[in-house]
Parts: sequence; C-alpha cells; structure tokens
Amino acid sequence: MKRKFSDRANWRRIISKHFTSKFVDKPEFTGFVTLYTIERLRDPLWKEYDGKKLCLADAGYSWLQYFPQNENFIVTAMFDDKQRIVQWYIDICKSQGVTEQGVPWFDDLFLDIVVLPTGAVFLMDEDELDDALIDGDITQEDYELATDTARQLLRIITAHLFPYFVMSERDLRSEFGIGHDHPGDTSAPGPIC
Repeated sequence: MKRKFSDRANWRRIISKHFTSKFVDKPEFTGFVTLYTIERLRDPLWKEYDGKKLCLADAGYSWLQYFPQNENFIVTAMFDDKQRIVQWYIDICKSQGVTEQGVPWFDDLFLDIVVLPTGAVFLMDEDELDDALIDGDITQEDYELATDTARQLLRIITAHLFPYFVMSERDLRSEFGIGHDHPGDTSAPGPIC
C-alpha cells in the first residue's frame, strides 16, 4: 500500500507548481481541500479512455482535491488551463491524515473511479487490487473495504447524488478565487451510462 501526498513533492514531471491546503468545515463538506496548480512541467500527462486521449496535466492546469473527513475516498477534480473540468478522479483509500506541515495524505487502496464530463464512468485498477491481495500487500479486510467503498460510490454517482461534481467548480472560485462565473453552466457530468 502506498502513501500519497497531496503536494506531490516528488513528481518529477513538474518543474514548478503552486500548492495550497486548507481545512473546510461546512454543512456539505468537512475536511481538507487542496489546490495544486501546475506552472511549468517537462511534458504533459495524457490518459486514454475508450480510445479518446485526454490531457490531465499541462501548464496552467489545476487539481482540486477533497479529503472528506472520516471517509475512505479522495476526490480530485482536474481542470484545464481555462478552468474547464477534464475529469474527476476518485481514489479509494484505507486511511487519510495530514503531516505536521499541513499536507494531506492518504493510503491508497488501488481501486479508482474516473468520471468524465460526458457522464462516462470507469472503475479502474481492479487487477492491481487483486494482485495486492494475492501478494499479501493488503489484507482481506482492506480488499473488502476497497470493493465495498467503490460499489457504494458507483451507486451514488449513478443516482446523480455525488456532490463533488457541482462543488468542485464552485469551490475553485469561492475557496481559491480561480475561474469565472458562467450563469446556468455547471460541470456536473451528463447522463451516466
């Protein structure tokens, strides 16, 4: 199991970045929210879903990350250089915390969910979770925690009840002062297939 830090201090692709972390306590969300903005990088990061390539990291891109208190998942909303949502990436985790320096972290449980603005949903890395169990890197309880959490999240996403879709664009503006108001425009994904 790998511990991942929200400031991505060891990400070699990045030459310069800006990182901000704050604790938020609101009725709809309690936990840490971080903003990682890429200023300069060696080369863009691309990912392919169903034959379509998406750029996930380039100069001017921002990753808004939510660490909901007492939950077993982390949500990253990835925005392009025009503050348009590229994807939401949900990491399933065993635990989360914060360093003495105020940097949130999580212990990754391999399973991930990707949601695109089109509404397409992908469950990722099931094979990595299976391998981790076989290799003894995680326990049976960890395995069940990961699969149960992913199943619950997929139900919530499919029912259009996942609040982070709307929260992410709003919070990019309200919590970090980035982006523009677009009346009537939300980044909530389209129909979930």
